[in-house]
Amino acid sequence: MKFSWERNLFVLWTGVFFCSMAYSISIPFLPIFLNTELGVEHHLEAWSGIAFGITFLASALISPYWGSLADKYGRKPMLIRSGFSLAALYFINYFVHDPYLFLVVRIFQGLLAGFVPASIALVATNTPEEKTGYALGIMSTAGATGSIIGPLVGGVVSHYIGNREAFLFSSAIVLVSALVAVFLVKEQNFNRKAVRSHVLDDLKYALSNRSFMVLLVMVAVSTFSVMILEPLITVYVLRMGISKDSASLTSGIIFSAVGVATVIMAPRWGKIGRKIGYGKVLVIGLIGSGIGNILQVFVTHYVGFGILRFGYGLFFAAVNPAINAMIVQRTDADFRGRAFSLNQSSSQIATMAGPIIGGLLGGWMPIRWIFVINGCALLLSALLFKSRSQAKATVAARHS
Repeated sequence: MKFSWERNLFVLWTGVFFCSMAYSISIPFLPIFLNTELGVEHHLEAWSGIAFGITFLASALISPYWGSLADKYGRKPMLIRSGFSLAALYFINYFVHDPYLFLVVRIFQGLLAGFVPASIALVATNTPEEKTGYALGIMSTAGATGSIIGPLVGGVVSHYIGNREAFLFSSAIVLVSALVAVFLVKEQNFNRKAVRSHVLDDLKYALSNRSFMVLLVMVAVSTFSVMILEPLITVYVLRMGISKDSASLTSGIIFSAVGVATVIMAPRWGKIGRKIGYGKVLVIGLIGSGIGNILQVFVTHYVGFGILRFGYGLFFAAVNPAINAMIVQRTDADFRGRAFSLNQSSSQIATMAGPIIGGLLGGWMPIRWIFVINGCALLLSALLFKSRSQAKATVAARHS
């Protein structure tokens, strides 16, 4: 059969979508699972934050090792290894009744992860060079879409079937991703004799491209702003008077309100970016997201809270497409695959840190004030990015 990079892209997009959805399924009910199923009564916010973030900490530490193996043996074996391992670990969660053992399983989920980075690397190395930017941009939407739909699916599954059974559902859809990788993914451009890329060399190259480094910071800030609230929204909804029986479903709907807004607005922001410039779209998105976060402090009912989260999502939808488009614009074609890998690493570090810090802050101060801090950070990021862009434009004008 003739090799088709478009088919590869579709298949890998589907796999990443399912893997991202599998992880985010537990978001709405994890604090409740810790409380009602595992017996965590005290410091629930901190436990939730650690349970979220520890997976990404483990993954960040082990990623260079898996990357080295991928260079030696190929990306497809890494997809298969990760997919089947994660399916088994999600299945094991069903049988866990101790919170510390649950954390151990979460650590192993991080240590054996790698489906998403391997998919991105495979697309980057098996797509025609003139199509690489397009393909990587498409791949960047897979994880976001899965993460968007996951909380809603998790809320529905946990509400109607049960929290433990939701882990079985996660195991099943990751197993589908692994099987898809086995039978449908093709790796054509793999050369074991090629010179291996070293992480330190890539970092040095990235550091020399200051515009690219600014974008990596924006990726980290925007991801952190989302993830810092992940372990807190369910607790916040509970304190609005929602019962534990319906909290998972309500939280899932509220989580997914941002996702639905993103699906609606992201393509439109892309069109706007082509007309007025992606830098301006990024600033608009950051400002709108910042104001949207701050306004949430004034809402005391879950319906109004959900509506505000949707409005916030309409602006936040501008951030990632603008960043991805600017990465393509501001990096060389032969570095673009590694650029998106560094983009993924930046997002992963923020994903790791956000829930831990959010959980700790949620146990130390009223949750509503974390929305204010979050909003101010986004507004400050918009101001700094705009100031740097203006300064760069001024320098360019002087030299022209």
